[in-house]
Amino acid sequence: MRTRDFTLDAYESLLHAIAAGDYRCITFHDYCTGAKEYNRQVILRHDVDLRPRNALRMAEMEARHSIPATYYFRIVPASLDRDIVRAVADLGHEIGYHYEDLSLARGDHARAIKLFEEHLKWFEDLAPVTTICMHGSPLSRWDNRDLWKHYDYKSYGLLGEPYLVMDFDQWFYLTDTGMHWNRSDVSVRDKVSSSFTMSFAHTYAIADAFERKAMPDHVLINTHPQRWNDSLLAWTIEASTQQIKNRVKRLLVR
Repeated sequence: MRTRDFTLDAYESLLHAIAAGDYRCITFHDYCTGAKEYNRQVILRHDVDLRPRNALRMAEMEARHSIPATYYFRIVPASLDRDIVRAVADLGHEIGYHYEDLSLARGDHARAIKLFEEHLKWFEDLAPVTTICMHGSPLSRWDNRDLWKHYDYKSYGLLGEPYLVMDFDQWFYLTDTGMHWNRSDVSVRDKVSSSFTMSFAHTYAIADAFERKAMPDHVLINTHPQRWNDSLLAWTIEASTQQIKNRVKRLLVR
């Protein structure tokens, strides 16, 4: 009997189902460069907010299935591990910068862009970086995407930012924010405007929809690797932490 969601076993069931549903997995870089060789596509995006070793486990699992994914690492010590970033890149995955510079600069755009330049260069010394994605910074009053109201990320040779370039009426967006799937009441910024109305109570239901070929042709799945644990202790700690965070997020959303 399936009693726990957000385990690596659950994630592997999702990978099997994507393949069974006849989808091609592409990176966000592939999307930005116009990958159109396959009608049914999935982008697996991972926002590494904490516990980078969890990200490495997911990356290794995807590599075993010959599946490429996109990993966005924050600059903070809780996310950034130089050896793990290199290891994930060596497995064939895309590395990107999960930027939060406007929040770090407390809304000072001039300081924020200098921080962004410094941090981007740090990542580029580890692996090729062609795309970025904002960190939601739910407790911050500043939306990190607002940095691009004053500057152009393309001037740094970057191809895209998912929240700014993707058509979410064409791409079905799924995110595990708060250890729920697409729960807008526990997400401050990790949500999109979309015409898709499908909802799922757990990962196995998503896998089932893929296997039945009941999913849209284009799907972006965003996960946060720290939430996916096979260890009961690690899983319980994460679930308990998320319950507390979700209470705070509900107040912020309201």
